[in-house]
Amino acid sequence: MRNGTVITEFILLGFPVIQGLQTPLFIAIFLTYILTLAGNGLIIALVWAEPRLQIPMYFFLCNLSFLEIWYTTTVIPKLLETFVVARTVICMSCCRLQAFFHFFVGTTEFLILTIMSFDRYLAICKPLRHPTIMTSKLCLQLALSSWVVGFTIVFCQTMLLIQLPFCGNNVINHFYCDVGPSLKAACIDTSILELLGVIATVLVIPGSLLFNMISYIYILSAILRIPSATGHQKTFSTCASHLTVVSLLYGAVLFMYLRPTAHSSFKINKVVSVLNTILTPLLNPFIYTIRNKEVKGALRKAMTCPKTGHAK
Repeated sequence: MRNGTVITEFILLGFPVIQGLQTPLFIAIFLTYILTLAGNGLIIALVWAEPRLQIPMYFFLCNLSFLEIWYTTTVIPKLLETFVVARTVICMSCCRLQAFFHFFVGTTEFLILTIMSFDRYLAICKPLRHPTIMTSKLCLQLALSSWVVGFTIVFCQTMLLIQLPFCGNNVINHFYCDVGPSLKAACIDTSILELLGVIATVLVIPGSLLFNMISYIYILSAILRIPSATGHQKTFSTCASHLTVVSLLYGAVLFMYLRPTAHSSFKINKVVSVLNTILTPLLNPFIYTIRNKEVKGALRKAMTCPKTGHAK
């Protein structure tokens, strides 16, 4: 155990090398955050208001949009604070809460995306059985299971994290309370907790990615068996949005956590983390609406209904 003063708060370093750009970055990220809340909130409102969208795919999309709202909310407010104050301080309890909710929501998001790929597999490969398998009850059970599993995985590690005494350097080289940088301030050996974190990361990220890949291998095989090119395009369009989101999310996370040079280029990881925290949640509503006729139809209906009622 190391000697030192017991830490009661952390200092978030943020991005100290961007002197002079704090104001434009603050405005850009703040507007992006507002658009993210509005876009994902609109998706949830449309699905719940339009009966035609109340099917398994859009039910899971609502879960994903809700998760995206909270995923950004756990990080962006504190990130904005790093641009306006010289010394961003976060208390020990707040740091643990932020880390817990950030990783809990992120883990659940991977599980929801995996369930969405399974739903697309059933809809394309087993279209006749899809309505009888993906019932409302099963959809609710799958979504609830994702939330429970995500909570359990992160909660168990958080309980171990709470037991650690901190007495080292209290400066975290990040814009939020990431577990890895904060463990460097622990007074005792954290190898067991780090090992558990690696195991959980491998189970959640590569494990769910493998399931997604298997689902899409079957989906692509089924699409290639369709004789007409029009059938190829029409069938693939039903899962193109989900595949795009999966590619963006897993690409960024694998780059940050599972590449060999992750420790030697942490500055790059911080930039990628910003894009993963801000850009992906912002793009999701656009990705799911640009190529989706049902969502665009519901949006047009929501925009024209008030005008029609006013004309009457």
